[in-house]
Amino acid sequence: MTRGVFIATTDIDSGKSLVAIGLMNKLSGKLKKVAYFKPIVKHFPNQSPNSHIDTITSYFNLEDKKSDLYAFTRDEVMRLRSEGNESMIIDTIIDKYKKLEETHDFVIVEGTDFESEGNTFELKINVEIAKNLGIPVILVVNGGNRTVDEVVDYMLSSVNSFAINEVQVLSSIINKASNEDVDAIKLICKKRLPAEIIFSCIPFHKGLNSPTMKEITEAVGGNFLFGKDFSSNLVGKYIVGAMQLRNLLLRLEENTLIVTPGDRGDIILAALQSNISKNYPRIAGMILTGGLLPEEPIIKLIEGLENIFPIVWVTSGTFETVAQVSATKSHIYADNKNKIETAIAEFEKHVDISSIEAKIEAYVPEGITPHMFQYQLVKRAMSNRKHIVLPEGDDDRIIIAASRLINQDIVDLTILGKVDDITNTVKRLNLNFDLGKVSIVDPKTSDRLETYIQCLYELRKSKNVTLEMARDLMTDVSYFGTMMVYLGEADGMVSGANHTTQHTIRPALQFVKTKPGVSTVSSVFFMCLPDRVSVFGDCAVNPNPTSAQLAEIAITSAESSKMFGIEPKIAMLSYSSGSSGQGEEVEKVRAATAMVKQLRPDLEIEGPIQYDAAVDPNVGRQKLPNSTVAGQASVLIFPDLNTGNNTYKAVQRETGAIAIGPMLQGLNKPVNDLSRGCTVDDIFNTVIITAIQAQ
Repeated sequence: MTRGVFIATTDIDSGKSLVAIGLMNKLSGKLKKVAYFKPIVKHFPNQSPNSHIDTITSYFNLEDKKSDLYAFTRDEVMRLRSEGNESMIIDTIIDKYKKLEETHDFVIVEGTDFESEGNTFELKINVEIAKNLGIPVILVVNGGNRTVDEVVDYMLSSVNSFAINEVQVLSSIINKASNEDVDAIKLICKKRLPAEIIFSCIPFHKGLNSPTMKEITEAVGGNFLFGKDFSSNLVGKYIVGAMQLRNLLLRLEENTLIVTPGDRGDIILAALQSNISKNYPRIAGMILTGGLLPEEPIIKLIEGLENIFPIVWVTSGTFETVAQVSATKSHIYADNKNKIETAIAEFEKHVDISSIEAKIEAYVPEGITPHMFQYQLVKRAMSNRKHIVLPEGDDDRIIIAASRLINQDIVDLTILGKVDDITNTVKRLNLNFDLGKVSIVDPKTSDRLETYIQCLYELRKSKNVTLEMARDLMTDVSYFGTMMVYLGEADGMVSGANHTTQHTIRPALQFVKTKPGVSTVSSVFFMCLPDRVSVFGDCAVNPNPTSAQLAEIAITSAESSKMFGIEPKIAMLSYSSGSSGQGEEVEKVRAATAMVKQLRPDLEIEGPIQYDAAVDPNVGRQKLPNSTVAGQASVLIFPDLNTGNNTYKAVQRETGAIAIGPMLQGLNKPVNDLSRGCTVDDIFNTVIITAIQAQ
């Protein structure tokens, strides 16, 4: 079962807050702790006391800190996007959501409030958030001011906007539909909407869509002269009181707001009198314009009356004030319990909540996004803290990555190098890095050097390594760091930022050695593509593996995939798919696939198969229609190093994918190699996966 749901819209003034309140009310009656989360708010809650966060927390008595219930204001998001920091937006939202998920039974997430029609930014960010949180969507569409066909077409296009981005829409709700159109909308939607999407239609409710006198007063910048206790009065319509009194009285309806210049004493007194008359409807309130106040005798008369409707004073003129009144939208605020209870009643009356609950319980997220994958890596590394050694303390990138790892409190670190050199590097780079939290070791002066030399000699003397040779080798940072791992004084090692792959992994192959039952050390990259995470192997170690080696690489890569939460569907890549191709290289892949099926019948595998058939569902269906892997492969095994290394780099450069790795697999203890062209992010991520391997 999913632990959250995302309430989204693609429309302005859709009334999704009604759905949020209704769903919160329903789930709160069944679950002990339900959280509300609005990733992007218009204003900080403490700056806007009438925010929806206040409404939800107040009415449902939520104990969460308001600062935990949102991530950014809209202005902050726009600034971060202009600075190219989109990743920070999503990463922060994931982090805040996950913290709520950990402490609550369920999280209701409400998307952004659309500022204008056709806002592509709003749609994009809502799709991104829902996708990266891995939760399904309840989509709310504004059914007002549209014909039946327009409402249905808009709803279908809105559903499609999420579906094409692989975000599942559980339910679509048309809100504020014209009462006379509800039956026709339901009939058409039943025919045109996919059967798996639960549809509901909520008719327009005047009480919910009428602004209060408080909302209008705030919108016009007014001040209450009288009747503030009745500021929750609903405004059904407004009229301008600039006519003769008899004509004004003819235009009065229930909950009318009168806008009139402040010197029209006749209009003011007539309105007060009509409001207490059995022959006229109730007046919602009055706005006095032009900065004009009634004359003193009229003020005195009003002060002697009881239960006066709100009378508001503004400095703006009548025309400007009317324009502001007409633009005022209705909202559901914490101090208007009648509206909240009406919203709950309308939700329960018109929404098929039992079917939505069943869908929520059955929902299983498909795949994992790069942002969520990286978030999970960090959390997993932190859950069982490990000690990693970084031999290349003379590289600026290593020091920068180390500062991030320490500041985020993810791992314990030993950096090999001279204390003075590393201290100077930290100062030169102006890093916020407490070197007291890391161990800095110079191999040449370490008090462990003699022990390490003796250990290496004992391990390698059968290979004609003398004590002097061991002494010479152990001053090399790769040998020193690997010996720390071998003796359990570090849990893993990451190196290669300024050393070759061979230089980095040779010591590990010599004395850390492979796990029982593993004869081939290989590697995988976790390719964080825009919409998924795939495992690529082997792209770094074995130049031309045999069929048996390919089979072992596939099995080991599948195990690595499982270790990191990716369900393995293995594609054994070649230049042909199925039985269509012949040739030595194809036969090698075909034989490797057969070996895997024999050794591990529990694994889903397809081969030989071409890359496009492996990852593209349409191509996969055409070329291998009966395959459970084609078009859905998550683990891609390349036939040789030439193909694998070039492919991962091409995919990385052309798609902007993040390549985490290479992660060596098959060793008794984790030692991982960096590319000499690695970035700080590469180092950061590789240390994290090394720590997870060590767990």
